[in-house]
Amino acid sequence: MMDRLGLRIRILLFFALLLAGAVAAMVAGGFVVFRRGGAEALSPAVVQGGLVAGFAMAALVVWVWFLFDQNVARAIDGLSSAIRARAHAGIEHDLAAEAKAARYLGDLAPAAEAVTRTLVQTRSALAESVARETTRLAAEKSRLETLLADVPVAVLLCTAEHQLVFYNGQAVDILGGGTAPGLDRNLLDYLREGPIRHAYDRLAGQGDADQASDLLCATVADGRLLSGRMRVLRRRGDATAPGYVLTLRDVTADIAAHTSRDALLIEIFDRVRRPAANLQTVIGVLAELEGQDDAPDLSAAMMAEVEALTLAITELGARYDAIQSDWRPLINTRSADLLDGLSARFQAAGLGLQTESPELIVQVDGFELVAFWTWLASKLAEAGIARDFRIVIEEEDGPGALMRLCGTGEPLSVGRLDAWLTGTLGRDTGELTARAVLQAHGAEAWPESLPGRNAVVMPIRNARRAGRKLKPIARKVVYDFDLLSKARNAAVADTRLEDLTYVVFDTETTGLAPSSDSIVQIAAVRLVNGRRVENEVFDTLVDPKRPIPPGSTDVHGITDSMVVGAPDVVEAGRQFHKFAEGAVLVAHNAPFDMEFLRRQEAAIGKTFDHPILDTVLLSAVVYGQLEQHSLDALTARLGITIPAEARHTAIGDTVATADAFLKLVPMLRARGFETFGQVLAEVRKHGRLLKDANEG
Repeated sequence: MMDRLGLRIRILLFFALLLAGAVAAMVAGGFVVFRRGGAEALSPAVVQGGLVAGFAMAALVVWVWFLFDQNVARAIDGLSSAIRARAHAGIEHDLAAEAKAARYLGDLAPAAEAVTRTLVQTRSALAESVARETTRLAAEKSRLETLLADVPVAVLLCTAEHQLVFYNGQAVDILGGGTAPGLDRNLLDYLREGPIRHAYDRLAGQGDADQASDLLCATVADGRLLSGRMRVLRRRGDATAPGYVLTLRDVTADIAAHTSRDALLIEIFDRVRRPAANLQTVIGVLAELEGQDDAPDLSAAMMAEVEALTLAITELGARYDAIQSDWRPLINTRSADLLDGLSARFQAAGLGLQTESPELIVQVDGFELVAFWTWLASKLAEAGIARDFRIVIEEEDGPGALMRLCGTGEPLSVGRLDAWLTGTLGRDTGELTARAVLQAHGAEAWPESLPGRNAVVMPIRNARRAGRKLKPIARKVVYDFDLLSKARNAAVADTRLEDLTYVVFDTETTGLAPSSDSIVQIAAVRLVNGRRVENEVFDTLVDPKRPIPPGSTDVHGITDSMVVGAPDVVEAGRQFHKFAEGAVLVAHNAPFDMEFLRRQEAAIGKTFDHPILDTVLLSAVVYGQLEQHSLDALTARLGITIPAEARHTAIGDTVATADAFLKLVPMLRARGFETFGQVLAEVRKHGRLLKDANEG
């Protein structure tokens, strides 16, 4: 029982027991005097003297306890916490402050400093011994990450329970319809489970890591069809079920393109087949009746079928030309890169070229377009029209742009240009014609005559300013292969702290009263397998639908203008709930933030029933309840620096809390608290300090 109490509490109980013994001794002495001398022996002077002696003794005991508490118990607690922080949390600051507080403990503080210094030196020596190999492995890791990040298909590695262990940037594109994927999340939250489970069960049952299975699956969010290929990892020596690698490619656009092309081809064959068959029949009849005087005149029927066939071919050809560009993969290309390629080809052809363009992103086949303009300029030079050229790309008001090849020679006629467009572009392009390039881009080319210059113009259907960037998507691969062997227990209380997934979060509000104030910002980060996942961050402003008081703005810096257009608390709450799904919530002073969220549960349609850990209470477990447990005090003890500009911002405080939590976990483990349930039972002993948010 006593070993579960803190040192300061045990010393307090010792002196309390000592005081109780002294009082009991005085009472016993008075009783003996009373029994031997009777009531006369207990004169007022004796009683008063006894009381004075009793109070003096009590004061002495309290005074000695206070000295012991300040100079012994508190000093020992400070030393032990500092040693544990250096040993288990990697904190490097010296023990000067703790040593000063322990100046009455003799050689204990210098000995503790020597032990911890030796520990740090040993750790440094060990780190240096593996530094070279670590550097080499880090370089190889970086190269591998770069390669995997640019693989044109989504690549995912999952455990047998379908938890994500690895994903690349393409996977974010494909699976991020609503919420982007995250480490240790379940793949079946993003893909319909039938094809995935069926393919895995089949491959795992075969037990052959060289076998693969093709599959067709669909996303949960928007029902997009994905073409996949699954391969099961080699089974390890133990009985653990193997994980698997899954590659995915979005085939929705391909299916639409193939469908339209197949439909057109079917219609071509159907509309051409019938008049062709009729013509064949008419020709056969004419052959049979040849030479007969009374042979009927079938020329009208033949002309009608020829006209029908010609009309069908003309119409279908026009439709083919109109949709052909939808079947070709056009790539987003910087206009500067396109013009640089043109400059190189013009120089190789002995032609002069000047270029001009704003910073645009154009959707083109760069190879074909460079070949087209180089070929056209060569034709103009061969015809003696011009040799020095200027190519200009101009942004239009709509989604497209215009590309002009300008020269100073005589105007080019429409007929001459049309005749040229039927020719091939040269040896490097095979049988590719200029007309085919235009068709692939869904465009036409025409001559243009302006004062002082002549030009050939071609429109580009899709173009945008390079500065108008789309919402960035992290292309970096995200992985933690240790998750393949991570222990998984259905009971959170029995799960080790390092085996849980955490979402550390913080909110900023219009005030301190959950009943009347509102959230203006929510930020969160995910912790998986003992580290913060850099690319998995939730950070959004929230429109409180009410003015933000100036006093609150002075604290967090959020103004009314900043939240215009931001989601309201209902939408932001739903997004945050999805982000935190399946995780333990961690916050500093969690009851405050949870109260704001739980008041919105009915409107959000979700319940925040996650397990919760509070770094205020964890700090009390590690450092003792009598210490300061503010975020600033905690981070200072743990050697964590919060930039001034990030303090009292949701994301800044969230990152600081996450880093503090990661340092507290090994310190808790060193004190014997291994599982979530053990930690929760311990923090509930500090209910006077702060309410446990798990209790609602």
